[in-house]
Amino acid sequence: MDRHSAQDNRQAMRLYIALTRTYKAVLERDQRNIRGYGLNASEFGVLELLYNKGPLPLQQIGGKILITSGTITYVIDKLTKKGLLIRRPCDMDRRIIYAELTAAGKERMSEILPNHYKTLAESFASLSPEEKEQAIGLLKKISFSLTQ
Repeated sequence: MDRHSAQDNRQAMRLYIALTRTYKAVLERDQRNIRGYGLNASEFGVLELLYNKGPLPLQQIGGKILITSGTITYVIDKLTKKGLLIRRPCDMDRRIIYAELTAAGKERMSEILPNHYKTLAESFASLSPEEKEQAIGLLKKISFSLTQ
């Protein structure tokens, strides 16, 4: 192994550690905030998706927030019991079931989201707007290269 490769490997490891630690710190802070509203991360993810996108077929929800179909069923059941969403059959194809926020679910999200966004903004407050855009671009570049 030449010196350049060893240096590249060390730098890659440092980047990995920094990225992992940052992700963990941001995630823990965000989840602590979400738990304060009596929700877990998966429940919040489903509610946020439906709040922003409107009713969606259950099959599409898992792919959009990266949870399995079994977990989706469990999360939807919990949110239904909490009165925050309902299942609704599709008018054109009754095999398709939509998840839709109830009025209580919409109201709950309108209470939660301002504080959620504030918590996220505080997490990245040490970066200037330009640095945030640069970080977004670099992370997207890494993600894109790994999915090709």
